[in-house]
Amino acid sequence: MTSASVPAAELHPFRDSALPLRKRIDDLLGRLTPEERLAMLHQYVPAVPRLGIAAFRTGSEALHGVAWLGEATVFPQAVGLGASWDEALLRRVAEAVSVELRAFHRTRPPAVAPDRGPTSLQAWAPVLNLLRDPRWGRNEEGYSEDPVHTARLGTAYCRGLAGDHPTYLRTAPVLKHFLAYNNEDGRCTTSSGLRPRVLQEYDLAAFRPVVASGAATGAMAAYNLVNGRPCHVSPLIEDELRRWARGTGHELFVVSDAEAPSNLVDPEHYFDDHAEGHAAALKAGIDNFTDHGEDSDTVVGRLREALERGLVSQDDVDAAVRRQLDVRFRLGEFDPELDPYAGIGPDVVNCPEHRELARRAAVESTVLLKNDGLLPLGSARTSRVAVIGPLSDTLCEDWYSGTLPYRATVADGLTAALGDLGGEVVRVEGSDRITLRSRTTGELLGGAAFDVTDWGRAVLTLREADTGRYLCLQEDATLAASTRVIKSWSVRETFHLEPAEDGAVLVRSVFTGRYAAVDPAGGRVTVTAESPEAAERFRREVLRDGTAEARAAAEDADAAVVVLGNHPLINGRETEDRVDTALPAGQEALLRAVAAVRPQTALVVMSSYPYALDWADAHLPAVLWTSHGGQETGHALAAVLLGDAEPAGRLPQTWYRGHDTLPAPLDYDIITAGWTYQYHRAAPLYPFGHGLSYTEFTHRDLRLSETSIDRDGALDATLTLANTGRRAGSEVVQLYVRALDARYRAPRLRLADFTKVRLEPGESRELGFHLPADRFAHWDVATGAFTVDPGAYEIVVARSAEHPVLTAPLTVTGPPPRPRAVIERRVLAADFDEQADSALVDATRTEGDAVTPADPARPAVLSFRRLDLSGAARVEVETAREAVGTGAARLEFRVGDQPVAKIDVPVTGDRYSWTTVVAELSTPLVGVHDLQVTLHGGVRLAAFRFGATDTAG
Repeated sequence: MTSASVPAAELHPFRDSALPLRKRIDDLLGRLTPEERLAMLHQYVPAVPRLGIAAFRTGSEALHGVAWLGEATVFPQAVGLGASWDEALLRRVAEAVSVELRAFHRTRPPAVAPDRGPTSLQAWAPVLNLLRDPRWGRNEEGYSEDPVHTARLGTAYCRGLAGDHPTYLRTAPVLKHFLAYNNEDGRCTTSSGLRPRVLQEYDLAAFRPVVASGAATGAMAAYNLVNGRPCHVSPLIEDELRRWARGTGHELFVVSDAEAPSNLVDPEHYFDDHAEGHAAALKAGIDNFTDHGEDSDTVVGRLREALERGLVSQDDVDAAVRRQLDVRFRLGEFDPELDPYAGIGPDVVNCPEHRELARRAAVESTVLLKNDGLLPLGSARTSRVAVIGPLSDTLCEDWYSGTLPYRATVADGLTAALGDLGGEVVRVEGSDRITLRSRTTGELLGGAAFDVTDWGRAVLTLREADTGRYLCLQEDATLAASTRVIKSWSVRETFHLEPAEDGAVLVRSVFTGRYAAVDPAGGRVTVTAESPEAAERFRREVLRDGTAEARAAAEDADAAVVVLGNHPLINGRETEDRVDTALPAGQEALLRAVAAVRPQTALVVMSSYPYALDWADAHLPAVLWTSHGGQETGHALAAVLLGDAEPAGRLPQTWYRGHDTLPAPLDYDIITAGWTYQYHRAAPLYPFGHGLSYTEFTHRDLRLSETSIDRDGALDATLTLANTGRRAGSEVVQLYVRALDARYRAPRLRLADFTKVRLEPGESRELGFHLPADRFAHWDVATGAFTVDPGAYEIVVARSAEHPVLTAPLTVTGPPPRPRAVIERRVLAADFDEQADSALVDATRTEGDAVTPADPARPAVLSFRRLDLSGAARVEVETAREAVGTGAARLEFRVGDQPVAKIDVPVTGDRYSWTTVVAELSTPLVGVHDLQVTLHGGVRLAAFRFGATDTAG
């Protein structure tokens, strides 16, 4: 093509692919007007026709398949992929997802905004939030409760999304959600309290390696607050995320979560107006605002106002635009003739290779929790198999899954597999079939019979027997069986059937809380009654006893497979946490009834999160778990149940016992609360890393290249793994470290490395692990840095966090840690060693943490260990107190059993108005001591300083 035939807009230097990327970005940025740059800060970026620049949109969901754009290959949920412990597999899955996203980008119009450009190639995945609490409604979206495991799989998924080209990205992966986001109830107003050790060793540790590797191109800020400050204005975006990325050659493009910038004003009330809130987010590092849907004018107007008021500068705007342009250039937008991925077409979507990969992923993520010899099902048990349960013959989509192109259910998979062997599958859902007849009109609700499924907490779905469609609350408050697949943000297909007098039932919508009522004149049923008294009484007639039918099928079978679990959009989902880990009562009763007549019963739990399976573990011969595994779930599970494939998964999180009282959902201090395998003391039902095999493995000959290293050293650990069984199989070799006699509250174990190995019968392999000393590091609050203490450690090879098989001692050498120097040094209150009843809060809106009592009526206690207090004669405290509250506000300092200072805290009038108060110690101090600081009332403490002389001004 000659220059004469090239449009003038294409002759600008930013079109020259031979120029360095930075120069191209500089050129394009310089050609954009200030207003055009401002417009680029909203999710829907308009085209710039005069420069030949197309419209751009941030964000396509790609968690375990392309979502929301139509039929696409659906892989297992992220928690299921996490159970595979297989980095190579996750990379392949992400490659498939990114290829399909490229196909949608090229051939399909955008799903939401037809006039706002093609489908986005910015992939909002993976989710790196740690699965601290198994009750989290979005548990299905994360990989693991462990940061090393999560970071490794997250890096692999990012690399698969991005591709291997040195210049161009296949898609641009964005990490979700920064930071410490693990609860749905009140997610936009609750604060995750992160003491420095938890922040550095746990929550940041999942993100840090992924960003530092260069695998990720962006991140999304989380809805919640951290230490009282919204994540969208957190200094951690610049101080941590972008600092880690500096060595990669590219800055992270940070996007907001949906509507979160507006949340800064309402409901968080953190800023007085939206211009101020949006300005603060931009200055904190948010580059693009996903807010107000397609309405760019509102968001851009707020940012324009912020610019006019001097709350942000043009440089702030330009920095954000630069980061966006960096990603757009790397995605090949300005070099279509050089983009190696531009030719990907629609034939890749749900292609045979991707279907086979989906099946493999489902197999690799299936976890055998218990097996007393029932599995794999042999020929004596497969002549007639009863497949029972609400999930036995259906597959569910979750909010971030694609539209299933087909559904291979467990019953389908077993039917296909056993058909060639002359076996028979009997399908029994186990649900009651009922009618609900109005006592006012005598008419049947919906004019039909319904199959009822219990999803827990008395939440039911009613599926019309003839059509298979779910009863749904319509927009006009009527009821109709209209839903084929439950997948909408507002779930209108769930109901309570509440008992009333004389055996009647009331029909109550879970979505609105209102009851069904009948117009006595016309007989029209609407869900409009506000109270039980105004509700219609229905007579519930059972046409089919689901439990009796299941029992009969099981009794007449050689074996039973009962498939139980959750629906991803009911009782635990985005915006809703679970209240416990119990199986739905109706499902548990069904399981017990089947097991009573057919001891050869295998339980398959298909769920987005762990359940307390105490009864099943005690009474059944076999228990398996799979996440909602996508379109190939049934084929994969049939292969595992029949022994055509190995159950190759291992648990990515702890499955607690039902009687084990879990910490409060908002207690993010995993150390004090005792979260995850690292700190939980009670024995779990199934531990992190647990998973059985159909073959046997032997671990032997653990050897360390060094038995002693210094704090900057490293060692190699080797061992031999042998398959001593009669079948090929996979083992996940897990390497943990443990600090012995630590001066801090150390984890019971901490995962340091892992590898997944497949061996043939009789095969053995030597495995090697390289362990730098930083694998033994902890965050030292005294120095504000990671440190490796000298002392005794153990290297532990394990099959799970509760199943060690080999150990080796290790000594780290070096001088002993010095006492914390505090004289004439500012000690942050948040840098405590231990705490009780405290809450971490923001010292200012832009930076710093402080500590306050979690409940002003109950004092908070902070403990600081091994302080060198020699010569201390006074103490200065930095405090704030918003108003006169519940009694006196004071601080008490105690060394050992001796009180040394009491300080009354004055009212400063505002939580961000800080004052310094000085108090003489009751006695001069000498030597090294432990210090206890007690906070009473509404006091906020940012820091304290011990002085050696009485010279305060």
